[in-house]
Amino acid sequence: MSRGIEENTLGVVVGREHKHRRNNRDFRRSARTVSTTRANQGGLGTRDLGFGMAVCGGIIVVFLLWRFIYQWPAYEQPILSIASWCAMILTITLVLLGVGLSSGGMPSWLFASTLAGAAVAVGLDIAACWGPDQHVYPTAAVAVGSLLLPIVTLRETRQVIAATAVLGGVLTAAALLEVRADPLTLAPDFVVITLAVVPPMLGVAIVRAFRRMVQLELDLVLVQSTVDAPRLAVGMLASEELARLDLDAEQLLNEVAEGRAALPLARGSSSKASSLATQLRLHLIEGRKETWLRNAVMESEFLAPSVTIDDPASLAGLLDPEQRDALLIVIWLLVSDSERRDATVHIEIGPRHPFTAEYPRTLRFPIVLAIRGVPRRRVDLAAWEAMGVVGPHLDSTHNGDLRVEIDCSVDNPADA
Repeated sequence: MSRGIEENTLGVVVGREHKHRRNNRDFRRSARTVSTTRANQGGLGTRDLGFGMAVCGGIIVVFLLWRFIYQWPAYEQPILSIASWCAMILTITLVLLGVGLSSGGMPSWLFASTLAGAAVAVGLDIAACWGPDQHVYPTAAVAVGSLLLPIVTLRETRQVIAATAVLGGVLTAAALLEVRADPLTLAPDFVVITLAVVPPMLGVAIVRAFRRMVQLELDLVLVQSTVDAPRLAVGMLASEELARLDLDAEQLLNEVAEGRAALPLARGSSSKASSLATQLRLHLIEGRKETWLRNAVMESEFLAPSVTIDDPASLAGLLDPEQRDALLIVIWLLVSDSERRDATVHIEIGPRHPFTAEYPRTLRFPIVLAIRGVPRRRVDLAAWEAMGVVGPHLDSTHNGDLRVEIDCSVDNPADA
């Protein structure tokens, strides 16, 4: 059974992996990223985070249940309040059983049933507390916020935010519409509303920060796989496309070999064969000019919208693995650590310097980083250290933009 759309700690919304982002319409995750996401939906701290939030929510629920028992003598209609708590307990039981039967997930039907049960509990509790002479406050309705707290790890955060907003709106409307002899009695109602709304909103903030942290690390690990690639090679996305084209070509040749496709080929089969040949040639040509750095940037969700590369001679492919890793770390720190979304890094590599008698077997060329939107004081110390691994560097600032020129030296591949 499908679980619908879920957002896990990898930051990937399962079911929307290939949907374009607003800030990067050309970015598309590779199948390797998607398969990693699906294989780790229950890992990387998701269950531990959900369990911790469930414990916190349970503590709040126990406190509210104690509050309900404490103010029991003041109820004019205790039957309604008892019914609201029965609905709340049944809803919690349904969530626990449903999540367990769904292998740690929360399908859409279970989420809808949870919201329906919570709505019944809220309505009954507000009705039980309604009245100008009662000095009681909702308890089961407030416990709904604690129920939404662990659901943050099982559903999309925007769904939990919407449910929390509706809960807060209903409680606020009930508090404002109730007839009061003393307006000061409204203050405790706001405390109750805060207790209902704040826990799930804090949960949303925590889960979003955690997902971004894990997604950053995962994305960095995936793009770092290009460090050991050949000087000129295709990336993960191009490799997947080549594999698909190869399979299509193999199927077409197999049809010809087994006689299912007569020679000469029909117009449709001939057009398909021509299209496959053209696409294969284009990918092979691209593989002769795409360096590891360009592939790393193109396949990174965080680097692709912010980093541009100008490397006409493909000199980035000459860097050794240590220099490659350091340069990638520099770019990563500049983009990922920035608080501004408009931060950009333009990388210009080359042209190479003429050979000198002092270093006849060494190629030297500049790597210029034009950084916009990241002040020098915001550059991480680790980024400066990584620049030193790539080569000696000089930095300057003009109109708030940072420019770093690295003098890179590599072994001449002709001497290898």
